Amino acid sequence: MIFTPKKLGSKTLERPILSVDKKFSKRFGPCAVGDEALFLNSFYIDCYYYVALSCVKRIFKRVAMSKGGFTGKGIFGSIPYLVVELDDGTVKQCNFKYENDVDMLIAHVSKLLPNIPTHSVEAERRLKEKKAREEARYLKELTPKAQASRDTLESARRLLDSYPEETTRLSACAKAKRVNERTNPAYRWVALAIIAAGIVALGYGINVLIKGDKTGLYFVLLGFGVAFLFSGTQVLPTARNNKKIIEAEWVSSIEAMQSLIPEDFPVPARYAHPIVLDRMIRVIREGRAQSVKEALAVVKEDLKKLDSSVQVEQEEYDEVVAVKPMFLCQEYK
Repeated sequence: MIFTPKKLGSKTLERPILSVDKKFSKRFGPCAVGDEALFLNSFYIDCYYYVALSCVKRIFKRVAMSKGGFTGKGIFGSIPYLVVELDDGTVKQCNFKYENDVDMLIAHVSKLLPNIPTHSVEAERRLKEKKAREEARYLKELTPKAQASRDTLESARRLLDSYPEETTRLSACAKAKRVNERTNPAYRWVALAIIAAGIVALGYGINVLIKGDKTGLYFVLLGFGVAFLFSGTQVLPTARNNKKIIEAEWVSSIEAMQSLIPEDFPVPARYAHPIVLDRMIRVIREGRAQSVKEALAVVKEDLKKLDSSVQVEQEEYDEVVAVKPMFLCQEYK
């Protein structure tokens, strides 16, 4: 290791163990997950801290929304954070560039530590309240056909629980594809022009500083700040953020899921996500469908009706954001 990560939590790992664990850890944006530790970033440096996995008591995602995120306009959107609660009572929050990386990291950690909570305490409370409200809507008794459909879906749901990373990737790739398709091309040119202007200001400021004029410092700071800020958005095409790569990742995620599920799986691989199955089960328990095929059709219709003009609860919003892009990418087929 070039430097030894700083410890968080109550447990200290020996340097040789830490070195090997970091070397073979799995990266997710600025953080990484090893067999022994979770490596977390500071504001500027990736994997600057480490916390032994046994010290992690809760891990979840928090999303802050910029103005553009709320209005659906502009080049800025959600600002994702990874929040880790430790055994000594401290909390570490890590900023990420891509929300998908947070989702994939949490899915990987939940696979290593299946009993760890992956929602905040407040989110868990809201989920319990939502479950109680849903129970009141369910039929007391299902028909034999509906019960058989429910059993089939619940069995499939348990199977998907074994593949949290794959199902998360399926959703993430669909979301990335939709974002890429719907991003106004003009935003890319605007962001590129601003970055170019920032670089020019940076160069000019350095030149003025060399000549001994201290006012050049302001141009340096302004140019560096503008270039850094706009290069951090998801607008500019990069080796990772371009139409060809995003399309290939989306197709690959479906193929990977297809290889994991049996041929008689109740939904196509492109929709094989726990939330899809949960919504189908709810549809059957509410008496709105009898068969698996009917339940999937109702779920599609429900998602079609949920557009930007419809207000929903936070938990419903989280579900829709996770799975609706999968249906939109396939035009609900």
